[in-house]
Amino acid sequence: MTTEALFRRDAYLTSCDAHVREITDTGVLLDRTVFYPLGGGQAGDSGWLTLGDGVRLRIADARKSPLDGASPDDVLHLIAEEQRDQLAGLRAGQPVHVEIDWERRLRHMRLHTASHLMCAILPYPVDGCSITADYARLDFVTTEPLSREDIDARLAELVAKASDVTIDSISNEALAANPELVRTMSVKPPIGFGQVRLVRIEGIDLQPCGGTHVANTAEIGGVRVSKMEKKTARTRRVVLALD
Repeated sequence: MTTEALFRRDAYLTSCDAHVREITDTGVLLDRTVFYPLGGGQAGDSGWLTLGDGVRLRIADARKSPLDGASPDDVLHLIAEEQRDQLAGLRAGQPVHVEIDWERRLRHMRLHTASHLMCAILPYPVDGCSITADYARLDFVTTEPLSREDIDARLAELVAKASDVTIDSISNEALAANPELVRTMSVKPPIGFGQVRLVRIEGIDLQPCGGTHVANTAEIGGVRVSKMEKKTARTRRVVLALD
């Protein structure tokens, strides 16, 4: 059985009812979830797991399952260390309710979508990225000088354009025939499952991505370059922050 990854279809779902599939020393796997696990440069979600008797456990992080034979959608919900003793009382099949920290997730969505705008503004390969609730970091492979003022102006323009952000897919074979769609050098799209998920920002950007995004660029709101530096002889690091 594979976890039903509800966040892939609707990033705006904040909670769901589910059943426990497996219990580990650090957390639980469920039959369905709204929690995005750490991956593709984006931080995992945090939130809460509520048991039928009202006991509320803090989910400190979400990771892809380390168990043998796990699929990419199998999410391990890591329970806060101080509450892990309560894992011993859980059982497979037990009904639970899970809820993400929505404020944190929304910041991930806004910054991740802004990072895709950056790929349109700076059309260079990306050799490293990190999406957190506090910042988005991208390392662009280029030796050309970059202007913070120009980037900020272009970001504001693309946010204000209010372009729709939609989810599509492409076959493994079609992606192999169009390698220019893959912008990241350090994070490869998950192939081998028949279809690869694409994120399309209408008229601006199209690339494989499994992360969570806002539905329209206007939802990004105020965003700016908070730091820019020459990371290596061939790499320029750009860090974004929300206003």
